Amino acid sequence: MLKKTGLHFCSLYPFTVDLYLLLQQVSDFDLFTLDDVDAAFQNVVRLKYSQNYILNDKGEGIVIAPHVAGHLLGGTVWKITKDGEDVVYAVDFNHRKEMHLNGTVLGSFVRPAVLITDAYNALNNQGYRKKQDQDFIDSLVKVLASGGSVLLPVDTAGRVLELLLILDKYWGDRRLEYPIYFLTNVSTSTIDYVKSFLEWMGDQIAKSFESSRANAFLLKKVTLIINKEELEKLGGTPKVVLASMASLEVGFSHGIFVEMANEARNLVLFTEKGQFGTLARMLQVDPPPKAVKVTMSKRIPLVGDELKAYEEEQERIKKEEAIKASLVKEEELKASHGPNAKASEPMVIDASSSRKSAKAGSHFGGNNDIFIDGFVPPSTSVAPMFPFFENTAEWDDFGEVINPDDYTMKQEEMDSTLMLGPGDGLDGKIDDGSARLLLDSAPSKVISNEITVQVKCSLVYMDFEGRSDGRSVKSVIAHVAPLKLVLVHGSAEATEHLKMHCSKNLDSHVYAPQIEETIDVTSDLCAYKVQLSEKLMSNIICKKLGEHEIAWVDAEVGKEDEKLVLLPPSSMPPPHKPVLVGDLKLSDFKQFLENKGWQVEFSGGALRCGEHITVRKIGDSQKGSTGSQQIVLEGPLCEDYYKIREHLYSQFYLL
Repeated sequence: MLKKTGLHFCSLYPFTVDLYLLLQQVSDFDLFTLDDVDAAFQNVVRLKYSQNYILNDKGEGIVIAPHVAGHLLGGTVWKITKDGEDVVYAVDFNHRKEMHLNGTVLGSFVRPAVLITDAYNALNNQGYRKKQDQDFIDSLVKVLASGGSVLLPVDTAGRVLELLLILDKYWGDRRLEYPIYFLTNVSTSTIDYVKSFLEWMGDQIAKSFESSRANAFLLKKVTLIINKEELEKLGGTPKVVLASMASLEVGFSHGIFVEMANEARNLVLFTEKGQFGTLARMLQVDPPPKAVKVTMSKRIPLVGDELKAYEEEQERIKKEEAIKASLVKEEELKASHGPNAKASEPMVIDASSSRKSAKAGSHFGGNNDIFIDGFVPPSTSVAPMFPFFENTAEWDDFGEVINPDDYTMKQEEMDSTLMLGPGDGLDGKIDDGSARLLLDSAPSKVISNEITVQVKCSLVYMDFEGRSDGRSVKSVIAHVAPLKLVLVHGSAEATEHLKMHCSKNLDSHVYAPQIEETIDVTSDLCAYKVQLSEKLMSNIICKKLGEHEIAWVDAEVGKEDEKLVLLPPSSMPPPHKPVLVGDLKLSDFKQFLENKGWQVEFSGGALRCGEHITVRKIGDSQKGSTGSQQIVLEGPLCEDYYKIREHLYSQFYLL
């Protein structure tokens, strides 16, 4: 079962739908269908941030909770708890606050048993965000002012949201009139969906909506389109186009790149690193290639002899299916009559005769059951003599058993409302252009040809992937200070660099596994799961401590039904030393004493109570430390001493 935060599927589902539609346009793609996509997302359990989810069956005893990652809308850092120990999975996080997202909360985790994180950006250091945004806009305006156009290959509904807000803001601030287009198969549906989930975004966006009802994604300078027709109307007019896919392997960006590449005044600006083996990665090398080979594919309708051959093949397939269906039906009829079926077996005739017979008896219910008694029909008969049609419908306690297939709508009877997303996102429909593509049942084929594209346009890479850079990753890891650190998802150089840094500066075991390598990060602590027996529980008095209840227990370990349980002790246990449970904050204790009429002040990190008594905390008090803290009460044994001690004890639970 897939588990994502509710909004992470805002990027996953549109991406999958967009990818399927793009692949359908240029290939005979059949690995999955949109029905498969819907079926997969029906198994998604949507969680809210910080919501604990208890696993069952094989995962019994494991609790998972999603937390803000800051990389994508709905991006998640996972906290996995088992037997009191935490495993934090934090791959692709961003510590910086952006226009539509808050930074990650990874820094709030301290000393987990295992931290799994990535070394993707370990060798990269980023500048200030405002300067980065300014350089980005300046590079676009420079090209547009010279008469060129800009292509930004982007994802469908992930990091592109930040780019859209940046462009819309700066275009409005500078009063620029160059058109901006966001082109995917689901662009309008995606933005409409995002508008309704502002509470998942950054504080600034949420506060702006609360105060003025201003929705940040009511884009004023960006036009949402679902096909290239509008771009073709503009011709060579300077424009900015954000088009899927980011890899340039397929999609609208693929065709637009081919059209723009041979113009030196144009610019292709990459906002994320291309994956290995893709056209985007080939164009991001230094120096960039002067020419690349590109495969151009498109789907065209069948005509002439090809259409005739296709129709003949479909007719042949239909005949074969009709014969198979007839044979299956006959076998079912034989089985329904039991051991005496031989006496009333229907004749096996050819498909054409079967169809004629079926038509002749259709008004009797369509069941051709032949009653033959004492004679054999001649082999030249078109149909057996003395036809008898018996209703062989099955019945149960609720009536006649129906066949659900009889009530299933045919594909041509469906309208576009059937093409819904699995959730309440995307407004239930995909775009009209995509619907036409899916409903178009006209025979077609895909033609491809390889061409050489002369790359004369400018190629620029700017990092807008929304991941923390190397300096920040090191700082976050040092603050979290895990007992064990696992590094994944990075180049060999970046992974080795981060591994050496952490091994030198952290008191942690550091692992950097290779692909398909298995490592053991099992805790060195021995943890056992036991149950408290009913006899023991009946004698325990629990005290409320926050969200929990605590009690001192003297017990013996035993077994019941092959399970470890705690049983009442067989003999009188020795008395234990009193235990004070709680976390004293000196500032809170100061306020408490002042309310009781005491004169209290801080002095040298300690709490000065009255003239003679001092309360101080000593020991390893740093955040995340596994060491203990002690509270020391200093002063002469006077009446004030005992009163302050009594007030101090009242702040704890005595066990």
